[in-house]
Amino acid sequence: MSEAEAKWYCVHTYSGYENKVKANIEKTIENRHLEDQILEVRVPLEDVVEMKNGVARQVQRKMLPGYVLLNMVMNDDTWYVVRNTRGVTGFVGPGSKPVPLPKEQMQNLGIHQDEIQIGYEVGDTVVVIGGAWKDTTGVVASINKQKQTVTINVELFGRETPVEISFKEIRKL
Repeated sequence: MSEAEAKWYCVHTYSGYENKVKANIEKTIENRHLEDQILEVRVPLEDVVEMKNGVARQVQRKMLPGYVLLNMVMNDDTWYVVRNTRGVTGFVGPGSKPVPLPKEQMQNLGIHQDEIQIGYEVGDTVVVIGGAWKDTTGVVASINKQKQTVTINVELFGRETPVEISFKEIRKL
């Protein structure tokens, strides 16, 4: 499946279960290796100033209480996984047919699909310039523009090991 087929969908959850649903879906993605089909799970938050006992404090509030956004390729498997996650009451759309959210709606929620220009490709040798793998050299095995990460192969204990690194943390050699 190509990343171009992925669209944003919205699921309704029990009130207060948004973060639990997000965690459950992310765990299922990991367990079933659906990383290439369900690319991102998000609970949109906004910063607001709240007055409590005469004191103003900055807090994060859910923009869409009772909803979780998913950037995914819609097929029978992904639909089943999401629909049967504990706390999910259903996809937003007429009947049982999920409807992708329009790009304008996603931009209103602060989610932009910018086209990212990167200066490397699969097979290039890169060095990690930040994070836990700083100063490690590896070969780019795959690029995920959606998640803004690359998977590089690094040598660990004499074996090639794939490691996912953010675009911001690598530089081409």
